[in-house]
Amino acid sequence: MAEVVLLGAGLGGVVAAYELKDQLRGKDRLTVVNKGDTYHFVPSNPWVAVGWRTRKAIEVKLAPAMHRRGIDFIGTPAKRVHPTENRVELEDGRSVAYDYLVIATGPDLAFDEIDGLGPDANTQSICHVDHAEKARAAFEVFCRRPGPIVVGAVQGASCFGPAYEFAMILDTELRRRRLRDQAPMTFVTSEPYIGHLGLDGVGDTKGLLESEMRNRHIKWITNARLVKVEPGKVIAEELNEDASIKSTHELPFAYSMMLPAFRGVEAVRGIEQLTNPRGFIVIDKNQRNPTFRNVFGIGVGVAIAPVGKTPVPVGVPKTGFMIESMVTATAKNIGALLRGKPADSVAAWNAVCLADFGDGGVAFVAEPQIPPRNVNWSAKGKWVHSAKEMFEGYFLGKVRRGQGVPFMERFALHALGIEKLKAKGGKAR
Repeated sequence: MAEVVLLGAGLGGVVAAYELKDQLRGKDRLTVVNKGDTYHFVPSNPWVAVGWRTRKAIEVKLAPAMHRRGIDFIGTPAKRVHPTENRVELEDGRSVAYDYLVIATGPDLAFDEIDGLGPDANTQSICHVDHAEKARAAFEVFCRRPGPIVVGAVQGASCFGPAYEFAMILDTELRRRRLRDQAPMTFVTSEPYIGHLGLDGVGDTKGLLESEMRNRHIKWITNARLVKVEPGKVIAEELNEDASIKSTHELPFAYSMMLPAFRGVEAVRGIEQLTNPRGFIVIDKNQRNPTFRNVFGIGVGVAIAPVGKTPVPVGVPKTGFMIESMVTATAKNIGALLRGKPADSVAAWNAVCLADFGDGGVAFVAEPQIPPRNVNWSAKGKWVHSAKEMFEGYFLGKVRRGQGVPFMERFALHALGIEKLKAKGGKAR
């Protein structure tokens, strides 16, 4: 019998629990350790922040769903991973031993790295449903007394899509309320150009997003490095290509949402050979840590090198489908190891993304996500908003039912030529 422990039950972790369960032998045991007992669908947070969704509508109680699948669930946060001892120390003093550990914690939000940043200071956030609810309350106050808006992502951020989404969703909601003419908006980003997304663009995301922002009268500043955020004012430096300061901007705001940089969570940060200097899990092509071979990493908490050099630090996003491909590779590799076979599954790291703008949106497919690519496609249209609504309902249904990858999902993806794993020889399968 093997003890498999999954640390974290967020976007990647909850799917990993179900896929891992499908790979275990009869007597193997899977334990999920999570901070709290509730799953929230993070991609819906921008909708929560403007009142298009409630917290209850995007949450699932995890313990009942896990128990129905025969998965042990612990809703107590991890205090520290001890990879040399093969155990996870919990905040209540208990320890959980493992034969295999999958780390899917997601990131720690580094608001403290910029003075005045974050929901406990001077800007809003949509990274967590708690933040989104606070952003909603602030938005309602703002609507009673509109003014300038500043939205974007700071230096070191690796998640840009939600910033674009939120800017456009704010625009849509304010137009519906007939308040848009009273709310000039500026998009401030560390990206070298609009639509870079941490990926050097996908298809014509540069042209599509620039056009969308022009049509919505959203100004932008790229190559931006935030200095600090004072109450009602963002101070940012705009850099030249050689990283010298081009100009300093002082942007007044009545409402601001800025995405922070990420780092590894405290439970793993600073563990030599397990994490990099930012605390992200170091993995090989099979999602395994090169030193601690019974430890795997998936999701936003893994280390991926930036795509090229930029004047301002820009991280690589770990998009939903890319994370799901990491999950499938990890589950299959652990299943193989349990049966004495080589762990040779490699995630394709393909990306399929829907960026909702409230009354439309942009979709893109990148195969693989990191260039150079075999497929590099993007498009926009009103259908994107409907597609994202349908995906929200589908994904939450999977979580409630305890399903990993249903047959029809596998069939549909295969029919579209979108695969999660690389076959031997490098092709997707």
